[in-house]
Amino acid sequence: MNKSKVAIIRCMDYDTENVYVAIKKGIELIGGIKQFCSEGEKILLKPNVIAGKPPEKAVTTHPAVFEGIVKILLENKINVYYGDSPGYDSPISGLKKSGLFDVAQKYNITLGDFDKGRNIVFQEGKFAKEFNIVNAVFECDGIISLPKMKTHQLARITGAIKNQFGCICGFNKALYHVKIPNGENFCKALVDLNNYLKPRLFIMDGIIAMEGNGPSSGDPIRMNVIIVSNDPVALDATFCRMVDINPEYIAANVYGKEYGLGTYVTDQIDFFGDPIENFINKKFKVIRKPIRGKTTLKVFRPIEKILARRPVINSKLCLKCGICVEECPVDKKAVNFRNGKNNPPNFDYNLCIRCYCCQEVCPHKAINVKTPFLGKILGV
Repeated sequence: MNKSKVAIIRCMDYDTENVYVAIKKGIELIGGIKQFCSEGEKILLKPNVIAGKPPEKAVTTHPAVFEGIVKILLENKINVYYGDSPGYDSPISGLKKSGLFDVAQKYNITLGDFDKGRNIVFQEGKFAKEFNIVNAVFECDGIISLPKMKTHQLARITGAIKNQFGCICGFNKALYHVKIPNGENFCKALVDLNNYLKPRLFIMDGIIAMEGNGPSSGDPIRMNVIIVSNDPVALDATFCRMVDINPEYIAANVYGKEYGLGTYVTDQIDFFGDPIENFINKKFKVIRKPIRGKTTLKVFRPIEKILARRPVINSKLCLKCGICVEECPVDKKAVNFRNGKNNPPNFDYNLCIRCYCCQEVCPHKAINVKTPFLGKILGV
């Protein structure tokens, strides 16, 4: 059995030359760019652009990381495409606000079609067998994924595996949350999506990561690392170990191994570059508990929605923009202006499916995810 490869490279800032050198070193340590791409191929770069935010917010893949891999591909005469489909915002608007569009213009690379897509059937899927995939994927020969190191309220972390959700076309992302409200099953679908897309290489921007209320409302935190791998499960497991969370608590890792996407087992991974011990941050704010589908205690299931983690609006931060209401994917709107638009929206938790789309898209950091007091006591 061939081992997965993970390169860990210290990088202290977003100076474009320093980042370029770090990425190039990481790729060379796991075999070199020619192992993943050939001259003349069309390669799609898939950064994390969950929303149109400036680089200093640590919400999106930093332009310096994007530029570093663009330079490496062009040096090797590889045709570069790029793009993402944000949760809220148009693809082009998100790319401009995040600084990636300017880099693309500088190097005259091609913007892929992330506005439209097509339905595909993936019979090999273990859980999810149908996806609506953006056209950009079919325009290219392969994908290089550029995830951002961040926390995530549904999946615990968002990294290499989760990044491919941006290849689902536009509003269909919300529909997947409605179809698959269970966090564990959602992770199964992410693994199947990765097994369909088969990205060739993963380069994680962890120079400045996001902790706490991620993936878009958390706090920037310096981790000073670029992680490069051919295995998204091994990369995400490395991220987990750096922030002191058991990789087996991440459902995407567990099902990633089970479905043949990769491995989180240390003995099945070859590590290169800097020692992982140099990057461990036990104070990193992340939920260090596994995702639960339904409570294992049947007696609590009738009142599970009362006990379960839930999105909560901070009325002092809410500007009543209504974006959370627009993005709520359920028909009857779990979050709505029930007391008029002069007051913050509020939740009907009986309707809420705990997808946390509202929390992800809130532009004012006004929504947190909290466990009710009784839920904490009962450990539900």
